[in-house]
This record gives sequence, C-alpha cells and structure tokens, in this order.
Amino acid sequence: MPAQTLEQHATADSAESAKKADKVDFKMVTFSLAGKEYGIDIMSVKEIAKAGRFTYVPNAAPFVRGVYNLRGDIISVIDLRIFFHLPAERKQEEALESLIILKVDEHVFGVIVDGIDKVVGISSASIQPPHPIFGDINVKYIKGIVENSGKLYIILDVERIFTLDRAEAPAQKAVYDKGEEFERTERELLGQNAADVAASFVKETLAAFRGFHVGAVNSAWFERRLEEWRGLRKNEDMQLREASEADQFLEGFWSPCTSVLWDEDYAKAVEAVLPDIETKNINVWNPGCGKGYETWSLACVMRRRYPEARIKIWANDSDLLAISMAPNMVFPENVPTYYSEYLVKGRNGLAFVQSIRDSIFFEFHDIMNPSTLPPLDLILCRDVLSFLPAIDQKRLLGDFSEKLKPNGAVLAGSNERLGEGWTAIGSEAVSAYRKD
Repeated sequence: MPAQTLEQHATADSAESAKKADKVDFKMVTFSLAGKEYGIDIMSVKEIAKAGRFTYVPNAAPFVRGVYNLRGDIISVIDLRIFFHLPAERKQEEALESLIILKVDEHVFGVIVDGIDKVVGISSASIQPPHPIFGDINVKYIKGIVENSGKLYIILDVERIFTLDRAEAPAQKAVYDKGEEFERTERELLGQNAADVAASFVKETLAAFRGFHVGAVNSAWFERRLEEWRGLRKNEDMQLREASEADQFLEGFWSPCTSVLWDEDYAKAVEAVLPDIETKNINVWNPGCGKGYETWSLACVMRRRYPEARIKIWANDSDLLAISMAPNMVFPENVPTYYSEYLVKGRNGLAFVQSIRDSIFFEFHDIMNPSTLPPLDLILCRDVLSFLPAIDQKRLLGDFSEKLKPNGAVLAGSNERLGEGWTAIGSEAVSAYRKD
C-alpha cells in the first residue's frame, strides 16, 4: 500500500478516535469527598438535596447516619466519608448536609458527601479502567477514571457498593468494605425502637405539611392521637405522605368553634371560667386571631362577664389579608342569640355595635416579635402555640408569664396544656390557666 494511503488511513483512524472521544454518551453527577473529585452515573441519581436532623438508629453500622423522611418515604442515609474511612468535618447537629438520593434497583438511599458540584457529560470511551493509585477507597468500588476540563474524576460503581443479595432479597442485605451487613429491613434495623421512629416521622411530616410542632404543650394529645391513628391505619403505613393525610391526623385537635363565632354553649363555658377582676380597666391580648371570629366572640363574652369595665383587646395576626378584613366583618342573620344585643343590622348583614367595635384593636403583628403591651389580665391564644417550634412554644409561654398580671389567665387550645408554672382553672370544655 502506498505511503500516502497509509497516511490517509492514519488520519482517518485519528479522526474516528476524536469523533468517539467527542461523543457525549455518559453523564455523571460530580461531588467531592476529602478534597478529591468523584462522579456517579446520573441514571442512578434520583435527586440531590440539602438535609439534616436524621433520625438516629440504634445499633446500626457506624456509617449509617440514620433514617430520613423524604416526602413520606423512609430512606436510609449513609455517610460516604465514613463508609470509605475518609476524614469528615464534624458539623453542628442542626447543620444541613449535601445529600445525593440514589435509586439502585427498587431501593432508595441517601448518601452524604462533602459537596455537590454539577452534572458533567463525557464520552464513555474516555473512561479509563480503575487503578489502586487513584483515590483513597477500595478499587472494587470504582467504575473508572476520567479527566475532564483539567479535573480527574473517580467514578463510583454504586451498583457494586449497594449490591443486593438476591438470595436474601426480603432482608434487603448489602455488603460494604468488611463484608458486614449494610441494609436491613426497617423492622430489623429499628428493632424495638420502630414505634419511636414511626412517631418521629409523623412529627416531622406534621411540621412539614402543616407547620404543626409537637412539644410539651400538645404531647399528651399527640400520643393519644398516634394510638388512634395506628388503629385506624391497621396494617397500612402510618406515615403521612401528603398534606391531606396530615389534615386527617389533626382532626379532633382544634378547639370548639374554630373559624366561626362561638356558639352559645361554648361562649357561656368561657364566661364561667374567666377569673374575677376587680380593676375597671381590663387589658386582653389575642395573638393569632386569624379573621377575628374568636376576637369578636370574646369581646361579647367579656362585656357580659364584666359589664362595668373598660375593656381593651389587642388582636394580632401575621396573616395580612385576614387581619385587614377582621375589623369590617359582617355576619348573616342566623348568628347565635347570645350576641343579639350586641348586633345591629346593616345593608350587607349584621355588624357589632360601636361599643364592641371600640373595644378591639386589630393589628398586623408576628407573635414572635417583641410587642409593647400594658400589663395584661387575659390572653386568648387557642391552638396557636402548637404551630410554633417547641423552643418558641417555651419562649412564648415565658413572654405570657411576664406580661400577665399576678391574677392573669390564659385561654389555650382545648388540646394544649401549659404545664409547669401554670395552674389549670378551666373546665372540660375550656382550657384555661392562671400563672403560679
């Protein structure tokens, strides 16, 4: 064959090789571990996230950080740094970790890495075989090595890392460096703590879906409701996978007459538990008043209970639309007769008389921000504490105690208990407390 033909063939081969190298047929999610760059086939990646507050699992392998509620699905979370015996920065308990959610066969895992970079597209032809000189991990878990844009990436073989033993599929077993068991069934993994972990996830999803936080004020109700829920679901999964299930769980929590004017029975029950107040100037705070139904109800109850007093009610809410509509509310004619003497008929319906209107000051305000109020005789705060994190529940109760006069009282939600520092003065229908 002539020399020119050989040269032409060589050029053609070179062009073909370059063409293969330029063909992007493999994408990987890149991340860092202990200062080195790694990649995982994007086809194994379900999503990436920032997460924290993993639920601890007793007696699990050291690299199992715990389990995590991923929108209702309980997944195991593995710290890849500990898995591969790499140095890991110790973070605060509340700090968020970089999490890659992997799907291997039908199983979903979360893996913690130092940092997640980007998606990189390469040619599979450019991937070189693994070699022990690369990386600080066992070569059997490396799919290959590739160079891209001046960086050397170690591509992990997640199928090998999380390989399931088909012969023991019901137990969901996998191997890691020392051949010990990695993934077990939830029952085996949690053992006698299964109920505690299930309860923990229900708490987390109530907070995520509806902002309801289980703390000292509502823990007794939560435990009762959890047992009811367990019975209702029977053999079904107890977890709350969507907002509608969180709403179902919270059925029965709300105080009577929520988002409506109090009916006559409840209004009289509140009137009966209100303490004797000798002063002629009575100051009331109603944080979280919403659209104002309970504020208007309370104003009438107090006018009946303290007919000679000058009553001032500060009603606050952080819902700007609700608080802006509250002062001008009108009502249909079928309101409870308890309020008849305090209502006048207008063009659009019934409205409260001026003396009741003058006793209420509606204002936009976040309950956790400082407020300048005079010493208070009464605080109406039904079901509001439960929608604050536990630490803020405690903080707000401290604020209540400081603002109340010595004989002052709090009307809390029907399923809220104020605990230490408070004495119950309520009835079966009304949850009321006087500070000690």
